[in-house]
Amino acid sequence: MTQFTSHQAVATEFIPAPRPSVLKRVFAFPNPVNDHAARFTAGIVVVLALVALVGQLPWLVGVVAIGFVLRLAFGPRISPAALLSVNVLAPLVGEPKLVPGPPKRFAQGIGAVLSGAAFILLVSGGSLPGWTLMVLLVVAASLEAFIGLCLGCAAFGFLMRRGIIPAGICEECANVGVARN
Repeated sequence: MTQFTSHQAVATEFIPAPRPSVLKRVFAFPNPVNDHAARFTAGIVVVLALVALVGQLPWLVGVVAIGFVLRLAFGPRISPAALLSVNVLAPLVGEPKLVPGPPKRFAQGIGAVLSGAAFILLVSGGSLPGWTLMVLLVVAASLEAFIGLCLGCAAFGFLMRRGIIPAGICEECANVGVARN
């Protein structure tokens, strides 16, 4: 058996780490996420959704849905609400509070589905169910914005504990047994 000395190279030293594919780089989502920025973004969603509800503005529901889709697909890089939160509002609070990214992305997906379904219902004549979905979205976004309770993150943790979401998706979440967001 050969022993390596400290000056001998190990074969794997020279193998570069694989570079993420173009798709993975384009559709990257940060991990960890600054919780302050996530809460400010949720607050912006609350304001936009309330204006849409009070003004009965289906087009604004479409804007909210597009924002969720942008954040889901690209993280905070091109969503105006997320950019404002990350670059302007969150730094005002102070040091970032880092939380796992995968549960936040899952929550963005739920927001995209709710707001997208609401928009489709509203433009196709389903006024009551469409506005009902927007009320649910306001409640969920308000819980995140004002008390830091991310319902999507809680659902992510529940699904992870049940084995529906693999532990490898969020190793930090799996290590604590519960998604802490």
